[in-house]
Formats: sequence, structure tokens, C-alpha cells
Amino acid sequence: MRSIDEIIVHCTATRPDWWETRTTSQKVAEVKKWHTSAPNNWDDIGYHYLIDRNGTVVQGRPLEKAGAHTQGHNAKSIGVSLFGGHGSNATDSFDQHFTTEQDLALRNLISELEVRFPTIKKVSGHNEYANKACPGFNVTNWLNGKPERTSPMQSTTVQAAAGIALGGGAVVADNIKVIASLNDTSQIILTVVGVLIIVGAIWIMRERIKKWAAGVR
Repeated sequence: MRSIDEIIVHCTATRPDWWETRTTSQKVAEVKKWHTSAPNNWDDIGYHYLIDRNGTVVQGRPLEKAGAHTQGHNAKSIGVSLFGGHGSNATDSFDQHFTTEQDLALRNLISELEVRFPTIKKVSGHNEYANKACPGFNVTNWLNGKPERTSPMQSTTVQAAAGIALGGGAVVADNIKVIASLNDTSQIILTVVGVLIIVGAIWIMRERIKKWAAGVR
């Protein structure tokens, strides 16, 4: 048996209703035909497991054989593919393209494989190794139960900074008369503190949005 240290998740990029009247085995056979025909001409289906829309799990390529699913990462990995994912993006959430049955089946399969192969140290998505959307969600966030973000404004850091900036501006506006009643030195100190708070909050927002643009979610 080969050494296995990773599970890599994929999708078939098929529509939700693709071959919905066919059995899972028939669907797997069709995917195998795609993989073993030109231009791929592989000797077997590329994935080790495939999970249908109803949660049915079918084994594809034998585990003792290296898969053909992620270039440069096949030797020590297990490839698992979900039926679905057509038109997905790498930052979409799992439930935008896949079913609750697939969610449960994938989690159970990962747990079973980790028990069977204690050497598995990582569960990743194809999009971590290639400029692709596949599997159509962030595997790490999904596995850890973290919601996928589709906008930088969903960041709690950005939301808090925006609240500070807006709140600081509102406080200054509401207390103009109070500030005006103070002596010159006190007015200057309070005004500078207020401006620093607002500028600091805006800077935090800018830095977080820059990280978002760079792919840090």
C-alpha cells in the first residue's frame, strides 16, 4: 500500500440535475469514460471516491493506486469528488452547489479515512493547488464550520472598524456644543483624540480590505 498523507476534494462540475434519473454507478461509469477517453486517456477514473447528490458514496480508482486528479499531488493523496459544482467559484459556500446529504457523507468519509490512515495530515481542495474553482468552496473553512465570505464587509474586523469610525464621527457631531464650551487646550486635545480614533479605524478597514484582495479571508 502506498503512503497516504492527504485528502483532496474535487467536484465533477456537473449541473445539479445532471443524470438525476440514473444510478450513482452509472454516473461514475460516465465520469470514468471521460477520464479514460481522449484527451486524457488515463488507465482508470481519476478519483478514488465519488459522492452523489443523495449522499451515496462509490469507490472509483483503487486506493493502492495513485490517483489522477491533482497535478503534482497524486502520489500520496486520496481524491474525492462531489457530483455537482457547475458554475461555482472558489469562494462560494458548500450549500450553494451541494446537498446536505453530500455534506454529511463527505464528513463521514473523511473521518473514516483518517482513522484508516492515521498518516493523513491534511484535507484540502483542488483550488489550493490549481487556478480553478473546483471544488467550488473553501474546504478548510467548510471542514471547520466557518462561513465562507463573499464580501470584505462580512469581516468582523471591518465591521467593527466601520462602527468605530461612524460612531466616532457621530459622537463628535453630537458634542460640538460641549467641545465648544471647553478651553482652547481641552478642545484641541479632544479634537485630536477624536480624529486619531477615526483615522485609526479607517486604516484598519483599509488594511483588512487589502488582505481580502490578496486572498486572505
